[in-house]
Amino acid sequence: MQRSAIAKLALAALGLSIVASAASAQDKIRIGYAISKTGPFAGGAGVTTLPNYQLWVKDVNAAGGITVAGKKLQVEVIEYDDRSNSEEAVKAIERLATQDKVDFILPPWSTGLNLAVGPTFNRLGYPHLAVTAATDRAPEMAKRWPNSFWFLGASKPGADALAEVLRKLKSEGKIGDKVAMVSVSDAFGIELATAARAAFKAAGFNLVLDKSYPIGTQDMQPLLKDAMASGADTFVAFSYPPDTIAISDTAKVLGYNPKVFYTAVGTAFPLYKQKFGANAEGVLGVGGWNVDSPALKAYFKRHAEAIGREPDRWASPVTYVSLQMLQQAIEKVGKIDRAAVIKELQTGTFDTIMGKIKLADNIMPIVWWVGQWQDGEFVGIAPTKYEGAKPVRFPKPNWKQ
Repeated sequence: MQRSAIAKLALAALGLSIVASAASAQDKIRIGYAISKTGPFAGGAGVTTLPNYQLWVKDVNAAGGITVAGKKLQVEVIEYDDRSNSEEAVKAIERLATQDKVDFILPPWSTGLNLAVGPTFNRLGYPHLAVTAATDRAPEMAKRWPNSFWFLGASKPGADALAEVLRKLKSEGKIGDKVAMVSVSDAFGIELATAARAAFKAAGFNLVLDKSYPIGTQDMQPLLKDAMASGADTFVAFSYPPDTIAISDTAKVLGYNPKVFYTAVGTAFPLYKQKFGANAEGVLGVGGWNVDSPALKAYFKRHAEAIGREPDRWASPVTYVSLQMLQQAIEKVGKIDRAAVIKELQTGTFDTIMGKIKLADNIMPIVWWVGQWQDGEFVGIAPTKYEGAKPVRFPKPNWKQ
């Protein structure tokens, strides 16, 4: 054999040795995220996203870590505050990838921020678990960014599920055909309102009030007074957590008692029940879960013990599910190979607290869109085909002062 050939083989062997040595030397998995710790999204992120990141890391590390090629690797976390700002979120993700060189990056909270950081996740080649993003662009985004995975689905199914509940009440003669709708002027509210207009029309409803409000609005009285004057039996707000609380509080103060009262993100939060107590009974909102599931009950107990408070009854368990899937994908691949992990997330089936999950074209197949506070629990109402769906209780009791 020629000396040059021998030298090449020696170099190749040395290269393989270095790679193998580096792989065996890795004793932890570095995971980073940018989350809204300040700004208008901090409330939602602090209830749904951050606690489940913390719980998952605690659970994983308590079990010894994530198994990679037969070795248990502990999870190490690097986190930043995106300040509820898309530019800050993008900068933080760039820093996590290029300076901190983390192995995986977890997503921010909100539809808007996940859409904003999508191109960056894709360019950097990291799996993007867009858990708290509800958008009709999800199928399009999944094709454009095959590394992205959408866990709250699209706006249209959400609007259709709500229309399904309202249509049944109307067919039973319990409500009329008038709906008063308000929505936050953010990606979430804009998309849900757009989908709802079509869904309500198809279900035979007349939208007698259709107004949006800027994110951060604190005075909800003008909107609620317009809703009261509309004469609608049904009130719908596609709102974010601070708005959901403010709208409900204002309705209580004004004595606004429509037969159906639906608010969006935040209705499923434990804060809602804590603030409104018995007045939460009968309120409809986005979310819900199967209260009969032993796995979810066990998750609920662990969350309350580890975090010191209950999870929300919508995106909290879904967030935890996404992390279980990430862990199982890494373990199935057997190495820190982001491209292979993305492929496994696209094609694999995963055991989770919500049962066996297989994504359909990168989209979560099970999303609760209508829940209701019943006897102190926010139960899943619709889609009615889901296991554990409960019948809606009607009408919502009047607010007690």
